[in-house]
This record gives sequence, structure tokens and C-alpha cells, in this order.
Amino acid sequence: MSQNNPCLWSQLPQSITAPCDRYKHACCSYDGNVYILGGRHNSTLRDFWKYSVVRNEWTQLSCTGETAPEEVEEHSMVVHKGFIYVFGGTLDSAYTLLRCPLWVFDIAKLKWVNYPKKTSVPQSPMPTNRKGHSAVVIGSSMLVYGGFVDIKGSSQEFWNLDCETMVWSLLSGLQQGSLSPGPRHSHSAMVYQSCMYLYGGLKGLREQRDFWKWNPANYTWSSLKTKSGPSKLIGHSAVAYKDNMLLFGGGESLNYPKNCLWRYNFSTHTWWQINTMRGSSSPDKIHHCCIGLGPKYTTDTTSTCSVTHPKLQYDKCRPFKNKCFPAPLAFLGSEGAIELQTFTLEKCHFKTNTTELDKSVLLEKNVHQGESCLTFENKAFSKHWGCTEEELFEEEDEDVSQHLPDLLLVLGGRPCSGIKPLSVWQMTLSDS
Repeated sequence: MSQNNPCLWSQLPQSITAPCDRYKHACCSYDGNVYILGGRHNSTLRDFWKYSVVRNEWTQLSCTGETAPEEVEEHSMVVHKGFIYVFGGTLDSAYTLLRCPLWVFDIAKLKWVNYPKKTSVPQSPMPTNRKGHSAVVIGSSMLVYGGFVDIKGSSQEFWNLDCETMVWSLLSGLQQGSLSPGPRHSHSAMVYQSCMYLYGGLKGLREQRDFWKWNPANYTWSSLKTKSGPSKLIGHSAVAYKDNMLLFGGGESLNYPKNCLWRYNFSTHTWWQINTMRGSSSPDKIHHCCIGLGPKYTTDTTSTCSVTHPKLQYDKCRPFKNKCFPAPLAFLGSEGAIELQTFTLEKCHFKTNTTELDKSVLLEKNVHQGESCLTFENKAFSKHWGCTEEELFEEEDEDVSQHLPDLLLVLGGRPCSGIKPLSVWQMTLSDS
């Protein structure tokens, strides 16, 4: 893997049936679909969408009723075992101080579900509303760090939600030693090998460029010192890619977004900035969302419940079927039974192309009109997927996300494009 390998950026045109452009929203991915909730345009939004990457189609989902979130911005959204957990981001009011702003969405049943307001633990503590915090999933725990808490400003609270029992616990008092990121909001966080990594953000009114690691095995924070790396950043995003962290966008202020893509290697403990391929340009974005799709972006803590197949056969068309059996959660009671939903592609007849292709084009989607199956061609590595109708259902139990091309999606962010459909960019790295 060379540090000099460039990346290709391209904007994906969206149909009229798509969410409006926005920033300070939240996204997550599950089984090849991307979910986006709320955010801000001219005002705080209350809408919920699902984006099928394979079909390039948006579907608006229900976000009404007592169990659904209200208008939210700078909230967090993570997925665990077929359920989406949304936390924080509500408008500050006396009412928000009296409750825990947490909502749960059942992906299989496509509905928001109730969770117990009172736990079996007497006087169990719960976090109050906040914005600009981070949330990641490690094992069965959702870890929430920092955030901006009304008039109190930046918080250094570190919370754990057990997704099986729905019990909150405060980790701040359990941290060993004096080291910690301290009060923080508008930072980024991601997971690699069951540890949480945090970068930048606002400490009060001061932008930061520090880098931290949380090890849940011994409840300790450690500061990662490097000679180079990104500058002070807020409103950026970070995702895991193989043995690396990719960090994109953000800026020192809302009015000056950047388009830099950085890569941190966990083996060598070094940063380097990834160059953009000649002829393409990356967008200037802040308070956007980044979603990594494909096997190289899959980690042990964010994988779906389908079986992961380590060896992919790219000479076949992969059957894109949504087939998943989440384990029932204790807090759902009798609703633990999951309904199976399957989406089947009826036809698939692809033309093959054996010509050596220019490596300056890394990723192209071919949609054959009149046919309902979608194929991806990665021209840099000359891998072409083709299939016959008989091959389509050979391995229908495989995980859809494992057969998507490796790409990074950047959704929304400032500057917005007016009331036009959501800005969606894709980035593909040229290394194998």
C-alpha cells in the first residue's frame, strides 16, 4: 500500500425523490442501505430517509408518533443488531432536562419502538440532552462522549448504554489516571479493534487538533502524539478503512470548510494527506456525514448479523438481497420476533468487457436499462461482475454489504445547495 496513491471523487446525481440538502444531520449504514435523520436547512428538520446504494433510490420512512424523534440536529445515530439508536440533538427546553433523549428504530419492522423509561436499576443515571457529541458502538455498548449541554457549554461526560438491557452508566468517574480529552463537542470518533479514537473538536470556544484513544479493557484514555497530521478541526468525520482511519472535511469555523482527506495508519502511527486524482475535485464540507461501504470499511464492531465471507469472488454477480435475522433484545419483550423482509432482483444480464481500462477512472456504476439488476465495475483493478439468471440466487444468504464496492459516501454538509436534493459524493481509493 503506497502513501502516494490518489483518490477519485465524483458527485452522484440524485432524483427529485430525495431529502433536501442539509448539515448537522446524522447517518448510519446497515446491510447496504444508508439511513439519514434530521439536521438543519433553514430550520431544524424532522425527516427520516433510507438510501439504497445498489438501486440509487431514496425512500422516506416514518418519523411521527410518540416513539419517533422530534426535530433534531447535531445528534448521533448508530446501529446495533438491526436497531438504530438516536441520541440527543433536540431543542433546549425545560422539558428536555427531565428526560433522556433516546429513540430506537427497528429496521426489520420499519418502525420506532418503545423502550423502558424506568430501568430495573433504582435511580439509574441517564444523560441529558446535548449536541455535537459523538457515539460509537463497541460490543453491545453505545459509548457517548462530550457534547454541548445548553448553558453549561462543552461537556466531558462519558456515558455507556448497554443495548441489551438499556441501562446507562457514567464512565467518567471510572477512568484511570488523569488523562482524558476533557470537555469536547463537534469532534469525531470511530472504532478500530474494539478501541475508540477521538480527534479534534471544540474545547469551550477553542478548536483542537489532539488525538485520543479509549481502551475499554482497562478504562484508560491515552493521548496519541504525532509530528504531522490534520490541523485544528471541527465538524469533520472519521471512519475505519482496513488498518487506517480516514478523516475528511471540517474546518476551524463554520464559514471555512475544508476538503482535505487524511489517513492515519494504526500500524505505523503516522498521518499522511491523500492526494486527489487529476481531473477530479473533492468538495469543501463541514458538519457533513461520511459512510464507508464495502468489505474494507467493515469492522468487527459494526458488521451486520449476516455471515461475513472473507473471500469474495468478483467474477460473479453478487445477489443483493436484504436477509437478516437480528437477535431479539430483552427490552422488546414479545416483540423480539423479527419479521423477514426480502428484496429480490428479478433479472440480471450483464455485458462483459475485457479491454484494459484507464486507471484514472476508479469506480463506475453501470445501470442497464430495461433490467432490474445493478452491477459495479472497478476499472482500476479490472474486476467485472457478470451473472446469469441461474447464478443470481446461488448464495442468497450472504451479507449484501460484503459485495458492495469499497467506497466512501459524503452526504450533505455546508455549504448547502439551496433546496436541491441532498449532496452526495463518493470517494474511491486506488490502492488494493
